[in-house]
Amino acid sequence: MTQTLAHRFQDYGSWRRQVADRVQDYRRWLQSHDLADATIERRLAQVVERLAEDRLTIAFVAEFSRGKSELINAIFFADYGRRLLPTSSGRTTMCPTELKWNPEQPPSLQLLPIETRGAQASVTEFKKLADEWMTFPLDVASGDSLVRTLQRIRDTKRIPLAEARTYGLFANEVPEDAIGAGDEAMVEVPRWRHAVINFPHPLLAHGLVILDTPGLNAIGTEPELTLDLLPNAHAILFVLGVDTGVSKSDAQAWRDYIQPADGREFTRFAVLNKIDNLWDGLRTDDEIEAEVLQQVFYCSDVLGIDGSAIFPVSAQRGLLAKIKGDEALLQKSRLPLLEQALSNNLVPRRREIMRRNTQGDLAELFDRSRAVLETRRRHVEEQRDELLNLRGKNSSMVAQMVSRARAEKARFERGLASFQALRSVYSQQANLVFAQLGVDALNEEARVAMLEARASRFTTGVRSAMTGYFDRCRSRLNVAERQIAEIHQMMEAIYRRYEAEQGLKLGVPPAFSLERYHKEFQRIEGLYQRHFDTVLTMLTTEAGTLLRRFLETIATQMRRVFSYANREADQWFRASIQPLETQIRERQQQLRRRLESIKRIHAAADTLDERVRELSASIQKYQAQIAEVDRIEVDLYRVLETGDAVFPVAA
Repeated sequence: MTQTLAHRFQDYGSWRRQVADRVQDYRRWLQSHDLADATIERRLAQVVERLAEDRLTIAFVAEFSRGKSELINAIFFADYGRRLLPTSSGRTTMCPTELKWNPEQPPSLQLLPIETRGAQASVTEFKKLADEWMTFPLDVASGDSLVRTLQRIRDTKRIPLAEARTYGLFANEVPEDAIGAGDEAMVEVPRWRHAVINFPHPLLAHGLVILDTPGLNAIGTEPELTLDLLPNAHAILFVLGVDTGVSKSDAQAWRDYIQPADGREFTRFAVLNKIDNLWDGLRTDDEIEAEVLQQVFYCSDVLGIDGSAIFPVSAQRGLLAKIKGDEALLQKSRLPLLEQALSNNLVPRRREIMRRNTQGDLAELFDRSRAVLETRRRHVEEQRDELLNLRGKNSSMVAQMVSRARAEKARFERGLASFQALRSVYSQQANLVFAQLGVDALNEEARVAMLEARASRFTTGVRSAMTGYFDRCRSRLNVAERQIAEIHQMMEAIYRRYEAEQGLKLGVPPAFSLERYHKEFQRIEGLYQRHFDTVLTMLTTEAGTLLRRFLETIATQMRRVFSYANREADQWFRASIQPLETQIRERQQQLRRRLESIKRIHAAADTLDERVRELSASIQKYQAQIAEVDRIEVDLYRVLETGDAVFPVAA
């Protein structure tokens, strides 16, 4: 039987903890065997952090009165025996609302005032400013208190129309409920710009994040939704009414914000809600089924998606059935089919991505551990063979070996000066890359684009400013990529040189590409091109705030791309130089131990056999450690490979 979505989330959370535990075991083992240098420590810590903090976002999008909040209650919160999110006729979700759980903070409702839309900071940036939010504690032990507190999400207020337009609201129209005339008219607006519910629900504790969005018109006035939150959601449920079908605004919103792209067709679903409206007692079951199928075919044609991604449901009856334990009503609501589709696709696909990323990170670290141990074993074996050749030799020959060992050690240490010079050149080259990918430089590019855009009131001027911004950012990525390729070629030459001159076993330096960041860059640029004209049609002289926030949202996403690229480049630089540093250090220690060993043999010939036995024992120890690394790797990969396969969408 297919697992429920709740069970899949719980299993996914348990799987991540098991993998993290194995990674921590590997980390401790490396520390206990003097194999955990700073680079390895940092990368393992990042793997554990990524496993712990992985989040999976499901966004719900709909026009008003489609039953979106009720659907969230039915799928995720029926166990509470009541509606958690407020629902009623008319508009209930006044602002984007995130439901998540951070155990480091108490249960709470955080609300960002609508006035912050007039500021130059995005919601993402405001999340770092706790004082800007209104925070209300949640009494999770009292259902009545909990519901009353969450009702605050629906708060509205009346403000002058001119002020509303400075927030990017009612850019080109006067709302029907306006009181008065002209800019002095008073209009009703949401009291809050964004809401975050920190709630200790088991699914949220396992990393689920639920995004409840306001109506379609409101989505267009918050660029962060259209350019960030929705495109980056792991799944989107587009809620329609079976009685209304796909309206013109629905079809436009689907094309603008949701339409599947980049292989995400299995994570974009349409939900035909309120099929219980057809249960009027006058239609037969066959007639109801025919009408539902007709709507499914129509939606499939208009939205351009397969009918298997369209789910007719009754969220209200599904919630009622779960609360009352009415299995027959639950099946009639068809809610389990939607839950099965989410269960069969969303979590397994996310797990597969996490599996590939984790395995890719660990494979290189395991290879590096084996390489260091193999180097240690080989050096000890060379020492043992050298000592075995001393058997039967006279004192003068041993003295000559001491002299040669001293000379080799001195020659190696003189060569360290060239390595320090290499480090200096390497750092200079790395700094050139960081200069291209630096956030400070990117902020300056955004500032220039903003000034150019605001200086022009014409579409061509704004478009030219943004085109220049993207061209300059793309140039930075291209220059950084060329420099990275040159550095990689330089490191290949250095690896070969030190293998030839010092007898090190380095293999090839790790490769690195900015290709994934080029693709993310192209995605952001595509979003800009897709929404640019839509934003401009809403602009007026008073509503320039909307353009500013649109450009700032683009700039925020670009900063995120460049900061990730910067961080990964830094990791690559460290990973490229670290094997050389490690093996030079190992070689230095091996030469010192070799000299000391020969000197002891020279001083007391009867210690030769004892030293040979010690070195033979060390060889066996390193062989055992290499085998232990293999065992740890197999065990960790075994845990990584457990879990659900990806299933097709349930029809």
